[in-house]
Amino acid sequence: MNAIPRRVCAGIFGSGGQGVNSLSGDPSQIQQWRGIRVKVRNGNLERALVVMQRVMQSSGVERLIKQEQTHHVKNSEKRVLARKNLERKIRSQDLARKLQTILIKKVRYLREFCTSSNS
Repeated sequence: MNAIPRRVCAGIFGSGGQGVNSLSGDPSQIQQWRGIRVKVRNGNLERALVVMQRVMQSSGVERLIKQEQTHHVKNSEKRVLARKNLERKIRSQDLARKLQTILIKKVRYLREFCTSSNS
């Protein structure tokens, strides 16, 4: 058994008042406890799997699972990840700089407005 499914099973069926034992045994409550719920409509399981994958990607669960896996990461993959992290950091700094300039302009305008209205 892989480490991640083992950890998930331990979290669900483990002791300590957590998991299935702490719930009333209703399957819908178990689904809510896990956090992701997908409906299969008209018996179309393939479409439901696609929807589930999309939901997992958008919620970040897939990223967490990939981070948990301890396997060898190729150097090319490391470079790609490092480049993406750097781009994200630069984009974040640029946005922060733009926000700061906008806020400074607003504060200057308000100071000017308040001093001119008090006179």
